[in-house]
Amino acid sequence: MAPFPCAGPAAPARPIFVPVSRITYKEIFRLGWPVFIGQLAVVSNGVIDTIMAGRYSTVDLAGVGVGAAIYFSIFIALMGVLLALTPIASQLYGANRYADIGEQVRQSAWLAVALSAACLVVLRHPDAIMALTRLPPDVEERARGYLAAASWGVPAALLFRVFYGFSTAVSRPRVVMVLNLIGLAVKIPLNLVFIYGRFGVPELGGVGCAVSSSVIAWLSCALAWSWCYLEPGYRRYRVFTRWSWPQKAHIAHLVSLGLPIGLTFFIDVTGFTFMALFIARLGALNSAAHQIASNFAALLFMLPLALGNASSVLVGHAIGARKFAQARATGLAGMSMAFACALAMAALVSVFASSIAAFYTTDPQVLALASALLSFVAVYHVFDAVQAVAVNVLRGYKRAVVPMVIYAVALWGVGLGGGYTIGLTAVDLSWLGIPTPWGARGFWFAAIASLALAGALVTLYFLRVSREPDAAL
Repeated sequence: MAPFPCAGPAAPARPIFVPVSRITYKEIFRLGWPVFIGQLAVVSNGVIDTIMAGRYSTVDLAGVGVGAAIYFSIFIALMGVLLALTPIASQLYGANRYADIGEQVRQSAWLAVALSAACLVVLRHPDAIMALTRLPPDVEERARGYLAAASWGVPAALLFRVFYGFSTAVSRPRVVMVLNLIGLAVKIPLNLVFIYGRFGVPELGGVGCAVSSSVIAWLSCALAWSWCYLEPGYRRYRVFTRWSWPQKAHIAHLVSLGLPIGLTFFIDVTGFTFMALFIARLGALNSAAHQIASNFAALLFMLPLALGNASSVLVGHAIGARKFAQARATGLAGMSMAFACALAMAALVSVFASSIAAFYTTDPQVLALASALLSFVAVYHVFDAVQAVAVNVLRGYKRAVVPMVIYAVALWGVGLGGGYTIGLTAVDLSWLGIPTPWGARGFWFAAIASLALAGALVTLYFLRVSREPDAAL
């Protein structure tokens, strides 16, 4: 017997499963490849710093590694707050509300100025953070110098991230790519000037890496906003048509979404930062090897990050246009692309670990330990890729609080807590076949477990959120 028909209007169908079309993959690729190249250029600056500081001295490499870890922990958390602009602007773009985007950009710029002031204070007075490191005096001196020099570029770097988030949201990532490539092109010459001393500039060693980065930040910021003002393609967003003072409602909206995003970034990055700080207790050898492994892991991360950014923007466009099934399909497509690419990269890293480490250092002890850590990086990258896309897609849905909680439990609890236990203490884990203390290897083993947990949970949360059309609004 056929069931009785339901009274009243039919409920909207839930997009539980949506086939992923080739067009979806092409759209992710179209938007993602400029983001990938641009982010690769940014991370390549860090690779250049690591290589050039390492060839200057092992102590300078360790100082740059610790200084960069502290700087990026703070900067990326603040940058994450500004990333609230991207899902907000992408949904406005999908709804064809172009003029409203300009106001969001102006308010984000005010927020960037406020965050810059806070960041400058912390970087100029890092005593509380340095107290945790127990660094040798020569390494600490270089790390402090790095932070002081890097602080001067923070306002420009955050204002540039506003331009980045805005341009990506409106499907114009190529200009960001070009600007990042310009910065990369001048990185080596500037490093040579400031690290080794050229043209009357004093020899600064590893600190010169931060000086050159600050110069590049101001150059990129000036070029970015000049382009926004002059390029006709940006005019319909009316960024420069009028002056706007900070508005409480807009700032509150940005902060309410951006704060959990920023905290998620902070949790993610501090997992790496405190790994570096704790491993620094094992001496310059372990610190230098870890810096190589973490630097290359960050380089690998650029591809899934680009796929995640592209997927998030396209999800926002679909939600703004009320195409909820398409939003879910886009998220699934981005995750599958990232997983496939990560497996291929992991295989390559496993095979060529020693050759990769040799690009960074000529010290045989550092080379041997870094090669071993890169084998851990290969496995780590697979889980890192999946979670990167999943969490970015959830930002397209303006969902950031639950991922933040997941990251806190997984990355701080399992990753950092487990790494400290396995890496620095003598807890008996022989029944697992793990020698303790396992040093830097123990931290990387725990990091793999933490990302496996985080990736599984944020993926399940995305699948739940994307089933309900109302959850996307």
